[in-house]
Amino acid sequence: MNSPSLSTELVTGPIAPRRRRKQTRPQELLDAALDLFVEKGFAATRSDEVARRAGVSKGTLYLYYPSKEELFKAMVRQNLSALIAEGVELASQFEGPSAELLKLLLTTWWQRVGSTRAAGIHKIVIAEVRNFPELAQFYADEVINPADRLFSDAVQRGIDRGEFRPLPVHAVSHALIAPLIFLSLHQHSFGACPMHGNQVDPVVVLSTHMELVLRGLEVRADTQAEAAPATAVAAVAAAAAAAAEAAVRPRRKAGAR
Repeated sequence: MNSPSLSTELVTGPIAPRRRRKQTRPQELLDAALDLFVEKGFAATRSDEVARRAGVSKGTLYLYYPSKEELFKAMVRQNLSALIAEGVELASQFEGPSAELLKLLLTTWWQRVGSTRAAGIHKIVIAEVRNFPELAQFYADEVINPADRLFSDAVQRGIDRGEFRPLPVHAVSHALIAPLIFLSLHQHSFGACPMHGNQVDPVVVLSTHMELVLRGLEVRADTQAEAAPATAVAAVAAAAAAAAEAAVRPRRKAGAR
């Protein structure tokens, strides 16, 4: 008669790997979907190809993700939506200068998305989302609008604390995010080609971008001094225009008579 421990081992031994595989299967499907969507595009990728790449049947794929659209949504939520949610939580607890908060948000994005294969999601969206209105709205709700709120709130925080100049926060948010999208696209276009010439170093571009934007945002001691001459020049110009109009007015009246 087998001992209890040996009996348990015989029963559970072959099953444990299957259980582990079942737990990891959704991730395997999402990884396969990301690879194929980036390689072939969303429209050109078939569900059975994703299942084959993940090593499962098409029926198994549909147990987890009922359609290719749902598979895409799950992939976006895992790689982008979750990161934005983490950023919101981080920003709510951050106690340092707002410039450091923006740096942290940007560098975290690069580490988690821009320098990984998840950067290819931007390529998929920009290339194909026009043909899939439902996915376009989904992406706006899950990624574009939350990311804009995250960066806009971080900029507004700096304005409220007297660290940043009072600039339009959504415009600043777009200025912050746009180069990130460019770097993602570059990773999956010219950056993936064996070319010679003017190569883009994403790390250098990102650090330079942060330096330019943050320098432009910061409150400078000479801001008011710069504004005063401009105001004075405008006042002088207005006075000169009024004087010229006053000088011409009597001649107009004389001509009318």
